[in-house]
Amino acid sequence: MAKRNIIWTRTADLQFVGILEYWVKRNKSASYSKKLLKLVSTRTHQILEKPFIYRSTNFKDFRVSVLGNFSIYYRVNDEQIIIAAFWDNRQDPKKLLKALLNV
Repeated sequence: MAKRNIIWTRTADLQFVGILEYWVKRNKSASYSKKLLKLVSTRTHQILEKPFIYRSTNFKDFRVSVLGNFSIYYRVNDEQIIIAAFWDNRQDPKKLLKALLNV
C-alpha cells in the first residue's frame, strides 16, 4: 500500500490559523502558538503513521484525536487522510456539526 498524504480542508486550516492568531494576540507572544503548532505537527505525524489509533466518532467515517482543549477531526481513505476540522473543545458543538457536514 502506498503511503497516505495528509490533506487539510480549507475549514480546518482556517480554524487552526485562527486559533494560533487568537493566542498570539491574547498572550502578546507567539510562544504558546509555537508549542501548539509543534504539538499538532507531532500528532498529525502519528495519525499518518497509524491512522486508526484514535477513536471513531458519531459522525460518519470521522475519527478524532484529542489534544487537551483541542481536537483534530479527520477521515481516512486509501490515498489520503483528510483533516476536516481543528476544533477548540470549548466552543458550541453545534458549530462542529455544521463544519463536519460541509466536508
